[in-house]
Amino acid sequence: MQIDPLLRALSEPTRLRIMRLLAHMELSVGELAQVLGQSQPRVSRHVRILCDAGLSERRKEGSWVFLRTAVSETSEPEMGAAAARLLTIAERDDPEFAHRCRDDRRQLASIREAREANAQAYFARHAPEWDTLRQLHGADEPVEAALIAALGCTPGNLTEKLGALLDIGTGTGRMAELLADSASHVTALDRNPEMLQIARARLQALPADKVDLVRGDFVELPFDSGSFDTVLFHQVLHFAPSPGPVLDEAARVTRAGGRIAIVDLAAHEREELRERHAHARLGFSDAQMASLMADAGFAPAPPIALPGDTLTVKIWTAERLPCPAPTPAPASA
Repeated sequence: MQIDPLLRALSEPTRLRIMRLLAHMELSVGELAQVLGQSQPRVSRHVRILCDAGLSERRKEGSWVFLRTAVSETSEPEMGAAAARLLTIAERDDPEFAHRCRDDRRQLASIREAREANAQAYFARHAPEWDTLRQLHGADEPVEAALIAALGCTPGNLTEKLGALLDIGTGTGRMAELLADSASHVTALDRNPEMLQIARARLQALPADKVDLVRGDFVELPFDSGSFDTVLFHQVLHFAPSPGPVLDEAARVTRAGGRIAIVDLAAHEREELRERHAHARLGFSDAQMASLMADAGFAPAPPIALPGDTLTVKIWTAERLPCPAPTPAPASA
């Protein structure tokens, strides 16, 4: 980050407004244009200047591009943190700027309402198939309560117990929402852009720096090794024709001593789930899951069973073992 482009980027009132908006939530260029009352080409030009200065960053999600702040008051580099602090102080001490920021944030309500309307329309289209699945494996609440207990996030425990959490196949974002208070940061990943829009509507009340929504596939996670303390698969692994490589990828991004939690169906014979709901696997036995976890480098804990009306939901957890040290090459003769 360089001082000259940073100061130039902050020298224009619209860009100051954009930075304060992005401090509250991730927005597309179109949504920014709607809030600011400006054309998309004009807003795009401002966004490009902010991105070039390292103050904001783009994230592509299908055909959409979302913007988020790249700086916070506690982040590195220090120059970016100073810029974030300056904007916070400006809104506090400059009455005119504060009034403009308040007006902008009021406009965010329409963005939130539009996202929620899209989510409700999606739910309405897919409600029959979800209702069928719920009838098979029972209510969600007991499973969620058992998962929270298995992860040690019961009331009275310290917050942020989960550390950096990766929710693979986040779907509607329900699990990310449920566990956000117990995590230092949440990354919600899904390969379906429409589902990410649903998750964004659900998670938009969280602080902008608390959650990232990322498009990606569980067979090739777009993260560095050892990036997460907790990795979650909630009713996702049965979509994997080959679960072994998927868990290998999960192990790669989990820090040594971190944990994995897999919520899925116990082994069953409901072939219609393969045909109607694209399940590649008809659940998992405890022996299968223990073997998969061990092969990926996890030490499994005893599983938890939650019988439903027809199917049983299982919760499997495990700890990431340290990677073995490389074997030294034999000394040359």
